[in-house]
Amino acid sequence: MSDLRELYQEVILDHGQRPRNFHAVEGATADAEGFNPLCGDKVHVWIAQDGDTLRDVGFTGEGCAISKASASLMTQAVKGRSVAETERLFEGFHALITGQAAGATAAEDLGKLTVFAGVAEFPVRVKCASLAWHTLKAALAGGRTGVAAPVTTE
Repeated sequence: MSDLRELYQEVILDHGQRPRNFHAVEGATADAEGFNPLCGDKVHVWIAQDGDTLRDVGFTGEGCAISKASASLMTQAVKGRSVAETERLFEGFHALITGQAAGATAAEDLGKLTVFAGVAEFPVRVKCASLAWHTLKAALAGGRTGVAAPVTTE
């Protein structure tokens, strides 16, 4: 295994075992729940917005290391960004994990999220890596806490 792959694996394992922002957000303005019936991953994403900015983002849930690590790194990546920036990040991340991203551009735009580039080699894991992102998107579309319908990736 290359040194870079080992580093990527270590980052995913670290975030999977010790996820960052693993909590419900106090004063959340929106939230959504996501579920992957193929593997049983579950995630609940909360956001607190100030105008167009995601002031705080948190999640809870259970699932595989890829699912938890993706949610953890996602919360770090989108906190403080505008909704438009978050949507562009979602598109770039989705292109990366489905093998449609251009290498150097993806690394520059996605930063630490590039650790998930290897997911493209395992199509069954794409849903694990994207569950939190789809759930975040549903929360952004859903408005007030408790309004957004559950997201199911099939």
